[in-house]
Amino acid sequence: MFSHVVIFWTKPENPNATAELLAGADKYLRPIPGVLSYHVGRMAPSHRPVVDQSYQVALNLVFADKASQDAYQVHPLHLEFVEKAFKPNCAKVVIYDFE
Repeated sequence: MFSHVVIFWTKPENPNATAELLAGADKYLRPIPGVLSYHVGRMAPSHRPVVDQSYQVALNLVFADKASQDAYQVHPLHLEFVEKAFKPNCAKVVIYDFE
């Protein structure tokens, strides 16, 4: 199993950035072959100080293996997501990949 976790900070000057990023993920990323588990959503508020609440959107994808995730990275729909949803709406991103 291979997990790909992406944390997004949206552009504050675009009040619709979060909604546009979420819609773009559903449109472009959800249908890519090889994704075993797909979950995208808004940051969940927490009373716990250890929980990072500085971001707006998180994406959690699970693949069978690293090779499947590598294929996802170069898939045309992923590249389209980067151009049409990520770049116009995101100021910062942090990615955590683990096996």
